[in-house]
Amino acid sequence: MILVEIGTDLSAFADAAHFASWAALCPGNHESAGKRKTGKTRKGNHAIRYLLCEAANAARRTHSAFRNRYQSLVPRKGHKKTIIALGHSMIRTIYVLFTRRQAYRDPGIDYQAIVVTRNAPRWIQALKKYGYWPTFDQAVPPTPVPAH
Repeated sequence: MILVEIGTDLSAFADAAHFASWAALCPGNHESAGKRKTGKTRKGNHAIRYLLCEAANAARRTHSAFRNRYQSLVPRKGHKKTIIALGHSMIRTIYVLFTRRQAYRDPGIDYQAIVVTRNAPRWIQALKKYGYWPTFDQAVPPTPVPAH
């Protein structure tokens, strides 16, 4: 749904900050005489905002970098403001991924270990099928130890 809303060509936006501003996921900055008056966000694309807030809510329940960010911000900002902050982080990440044409790789996840645990039974089965897996049914003669 996010892809439907934003499209694949993000060249209209100068950088990730402009893209996040278009989606209205940037906190407002109304300051006068050194005092912050409000931090409300603008009304932007409702569909993008809804989708990213849902994604942020889901991401806080995963084992990812977004969960760590949520847990660090929620004591200070509260749940709702933290969800908007996560949505802001996500839309900036989406911009970088789309402009670089890369898949998302979470720094906190060991993808190699996941691949091994998923495929290990199949690999072992193939080794057994082709006779490369040792069977311990036969008595294996001990290897002689050289005497000195």
